[in-house]
Amino acid sequence: MPTTTGKVILIVLDGLGIGELPDAGEYGDRGSNTLANTAHAVGGLHLPRLTEFGLGNVVAVRGIAPTGRPTASYGRMAQVSRGKDSTTGHWELAGLIVERPFPTYKPGFPPHLMETFLRETGCAGYLGNTTASGTAIIAELGDEHLRTGYPIVYTSADSVFQIAAHESVIPLQRLYEICRTTRESVCVGPDAVSRVIARPFVGVSGAYSRTGNRRDFSLDPPGHTILDLLAEKGVPTIGIGKIDDLFARRGLAEMHHTRTNAEGLEKLLETARSIDRGLVMVNLGDFDALYGHRNDPAGFANALEEFDRRLPEIAETLDEGDVLFITADHGNDPTTPGTDHSREYVPLLCHLPGCAGVDLGTRETFADVGKTIGELFGVGATLAGTSFVQQIRMS
Repeated sequence: MPTTTGKVILIVLDGLGIGELPDAGEYGDRGSNTLANTAHAVGGLHLPRLTEFGLGNVVAVRGIAPTGRPTASYGRMAQVSRGKDSTTGHWELAGLIVERPFPTYKPGFPPHLMETFLRETGCAGYLGNTTASGTAIIAELGDEHLRTGYPIVYTSADSVFQIAAHESVIPLQRLYEICRTTRESVCVGPDAVSRVIARPFVGVSGAYSRTGNRRDFSLDPPGHTILDLLAEKGVPTIGIGKIDDLFARRGLAEMHHTRTNAEGLEKLLETARSIDRGLVMVNLGDFDALYGHRNDPAGFANALEEFDRRLPEIAETLDEGDVLFITADHGNDPTTPGTDHSREYVPLLCHLPGCAGVDLGTRETFADVGKTIGELFGVGATLAGTSFVQQIRMS
C-alpha cells in the first residue's frame, strides 16, 4: 500500500463527544452526548460542511442529516485508556494507550502533597484546595488572594492540579515557575497528575475573569507517540494550540501556542499553505474551555458553526496525497449538571481530496488515528491501534 508524500492535518475539536461509552456509568457520565444534546438544546445545528463530510452518518443529531455521498470517510472511536482528560485522549490519538488512570483528588489534595507544594515552590500559603469550577473559585477567593498574595489551588474530576493567580499579584512568569516546579517536584510518583495548569486571571472584586495566558504542564508520554516516530525520521511535526503542553513539547519541530479557536485556525491555514509534507496537529480548545466547562450549549453550538464555516478554507489547502482528520479527545456535555469532561465516543472524519468517503464503523480505540498516520508516512509499526489506510485508499 503506498504511503503519503504529502501533509496530514489532524484537528482535535476538544470536548466534542458523540454519545456515552459503555463504561460511562463508572465515570458518572450516563446520558452524556455532547453533540446531540447541544443540538437539542439550541433547536438544531447548522453544519453543512461537516454534514457533507458525513457527520450525520455517524450519529443522529438534530439539524444534521445523513448524506448518500459523503466526501469524507466517517465513523466513531471508543477510548481504551482509563480516564477522560485531554492528555489521555491526545496520547491515545497519537498511538499511546494509558493502561493505568491518572490519580484524581475529588475532595482536594492530601496534606502531604500541599506541604510539599509549599516547600518546593516557596509559596507562603495557598487558598482553596478543593474541587471547583475555575470561574466560581476565583469569584469566591479572588479578594482574599489579592489581600494575601497566596495562589488559589483547586482540582476537578479530572487529573489536574490547577493554580490560579491574578496577573498583578503573581506575574505570569512566576506563576509558570510555580507550575513547572509543581510538575517536576510535587506531583510525582503516585501523585503524578496528568496536568498542572496555570490559570491566570485579571479584574476587580466582583468582576474577575480568566485570561488567555493559561499554560498546561503535562507529564512526559511514557512511550513513543506518532510525533516521536515522525521526528526521528525527519518528518516535519507542527503543533498548534495546546499540543505542545499536552505532549510536554516532545516530538515537535514547531510549536504555535494559540489561545483561541480563531487564532488556531488562522495559524493552521498559514501553516497548511506553507508546507507540502509533514504532520500538523491542532487542538481547538474553546469548545471545552469556554463552553463545555461553563455549561453553555449556545456558545458550543456557535463555535461549531464557526468551525464549519472555515472548513472549506482548510480543505482548499489540501493537494493530492494530503489527508485531513477531524476528531475529538473526550466529551464535555454542556447540558449536564456537572462541568467536567464526559466519557464518550468521539467522531472520526477522514478527508482525502478527490476520494469518496466510506464507513469506517466503530473503531476500538482512538489509537487507530495514530496508527493510520504512521502507515501513511511509513512509520509507526510499534504504535497501538489498527490502521485504516487500506479502507480510505480504496474509496
